[in-house]
Amino acid sequence: MFIQGTGNDVFLRVTCTCGVLCREEVSHDAILVRMRLKFLSVFPSLPLSAIAPINGAGGGGARDILSLTALYRREDSRAIADRVLTKARHHNQPVTALWIDIDRFRQINDTFGHACGDLIIDSLAKRIQAVVPPASQCIRMGSDEFVILLPSLLPIEVEQLACKVLSQIEKPLLVHDVNIHPSVSIGLHKCREGESPDQLLENADRAMIHAKRQGGNRWVWSGQEALSRELGIEHSRRELAIASMLHEALACGGLSLRYQPIIRPDGSIEAVEALMSCAVGNPPISPGEFIPVAEKIGLIDKLGEWSLLEGALCAARLHRQGWPTKVAINVSRAQLLSEGFLTALQGALLCANVSPQWIELELTESLFMEQTPTVQYNLQRIRDTGVGLAIDDFGTGYSCLATLKDLPATKLKFDRAFIKCLPEDTRVLAIVRAMTDLAHYLGLVVVGEGVETEAQLQACEDFGLDATQGYFQAKPMPESQLLTWLENHDHER
Repeated sequence: MFIQGTGNDVFLRVTCTCGVLCREEVSHDAILVRMRLKFLSVFPSLPLSAIAPINGAGGGGARDILSLTALYRREDSRAIADRVLTKARHHNQPVTALWIDIDRFRQINDTFGHACGDLIIDSLAKRIQAVVPPASQCIRMGSDEFVILLPSLLPIEVEQLACKVLSQIEKPLLVHDVNIHPSVSIGLHKCREGESPDQLLENADRAMIHAKRQGGNRWVWSGQEALSRELGIEHSRRELAIASMLHEALACGGLSLRYQPIIRPDGSIEAVEALMSCAVGNPPISPGEFIPVAEKIGLIDKLGEWSLLEGALCAARLHRQGWPTKVAINVSRAQLLSEGFLTALQGALLCANVSPQWIELELTESLFMEQTPTVQYNLQRIRDTGVGLAIDDFGTGYSCLATLKDLPATKLKFDRAFIKCLPEDTRVLAIVRAMTDLAHYLGLVVVGEGVETEAQLQACEDFGLDATQGYFQAKPMPESQLLTWLENHDHER
């Protein structure tokens, strides 16, 4: 015999099935009594009253009532919201929606099982019902989500009610000898003029998500989110458009690398940094926009592999044309966490037929500090192959001096946030000078990023930095222009 379902529904079906098999006539109420006893044997710490009332268990209740909590269910939410809005507008009354989501409910389910989880849901639903006004409508929107529709309440009264819900929910609940302290995230939205039921619920849901992102156990009004609904929709559309352009760029060759020279004080070239650009779209999208989207949609590995291969091919071409220059390629966290990263790197070196010494990978300092086994293994293997490693944007992360000595890096690049303060800020001067000396003692090459003025360039050289990079010396350029720039720069030295 195979039984599907959860909560009361399971035990109702199991008991009914047993009744049929035994050919005994069992009343609906008797079934529910047995069901309650069975639940209490599984979950003895809850009182009998915590289990759903008989009239809400499915036998004689209204069809739009959910059996577990005796609340309306999601399928009926739009019709109920429409009914509430119509009545409120007829009487010229405000309507506010509270979207309530139980924090960390998956952890509860995973720890105690779904049967206990259902009982906890039922208990918390009763706590909510105990504090909301009689005129409100309560709807269960999902496994751990509820919506309360409140007519006639002023904003201050809604906030007071939200505080009551938070206080009521967080009372301890004994579950199998463990006292748990539930909490909820609440989104509040007051219906605007002309707003549809769907918009009312969506705005409350959006506010709840923002409350959850802030850590939960709080309420947030719609409009207090980081992005308003309108801006949020516009942002989502922009992300979808960028995702589409990235797929098109990968398929049609719309990606390219632009190279910015890193120059030593004597004018020789330390390396060129490869910066990815996407030519699809008008105007072209910047890396600051498309890299986060690529990480979200899982394209960063493909972009990273393409960048590795193109950078290695460029290094090989430069070498063949008499410019033995290192090419520095940026690597993301997602790439370094991939078990196939080393294979992609080795494949790029083989395809380009270039020596590892002419390739350098740039990673943020937080990546160097990450203790994930895959990351640490990849970092060490990269150095074993002879490829250089640069700590990019140094000074903006969480570097620990105790571990700096153990990093497998070959280069340290000061973030532009330091360089832009030179030479006026004496505190930054002291930091740059001290860290440069320390890096040199550790055998690292030191580079200053974001040099935009002659005074900044002079300060970097005075402090002993090994090389500088920035618009003052050269902007990022295509490979064809880079060759011309290298020739002209060599003549000017």
